[in-house]
Amino acid sequence: MSNATVILEARKISKYFHDPLTVQVLNEVSFSVNAGEFIAVIGKSGCGKSTLLYVLSTMDTDYEGNVFLKGENLKGKKDTELAKIRNNSIGFVFQFHYLLNEFTVIKNVMLPGLKKGEFSEKEVEHRAYEKLRILGIQDEALKMPNQLSGGQKQRVAIARALINNPLIIMGDEPTGNLDKKNSDIVFNIFSDLCKDFNQTLLIVTHDMEFAHKTQRIIEMEDGKIISG
Repeated sequence: MSNATVILEARKISKYFHDPLTVQVLNEVSFSVNAGEFIAVIGKSGCGKSTLLYVLSTMDTDYEGNVFLKGENLKGKKDTELAKIRNNSIGFVFQFHYLLNEFTVIKNVMLPGLKKGEFSEKEVEHRAYEKLRILGIQDEALKMPNQLSGGQKQRVAIARALINNPLIIMGDEPTGNLDKKNSDIVFNIFSDLCKDFNQTLLIVTHDMEFAHKTQRIIEMEDGKIISG
């Protein structure tokens, strides 16, 4: 693995909450993620795993240490720069799908692509259909989100996360709201993305069955990595 491309690196990430008392939630966390890795981050509630994800994804900028995305240090960048990096290079899948009910499925998937502004609307639409096809839900493209099942909505959220061909997909409990059947579908989608497209995935999860099927598990306890 010595010649693997490092996509994401955390160096000595520490994070404190100050309300009302100062509590350290991350304690000098360091690790790196290589291109094409499928990693699960596990640990008890309150161990800092979701907080770590928000720091790594640039949504939380109040931390000590450094985060590198493909060698670029994200520390100290302006909010506008970070917003652009998030949209272009990081795909997100949350426990709740956050689809916009006023837009069709295809439009929801297209939104980050339109925001990026690299391709025409027609090309973004073509790419969005392609992502829906990969995820087996192209037939739902013209439906409204409220016409979909929970599992279908989560697949639309994954398609949206993929639209800009991100360097990495980060997930915060992406199967947390799903039953076993749909959890397995989401896992298999992630696994196929990793195998077929060399997609890098960093997924925070409580689902131990999900975690043990990934390539690597990072276990956290009390704001530190204890294994992985």
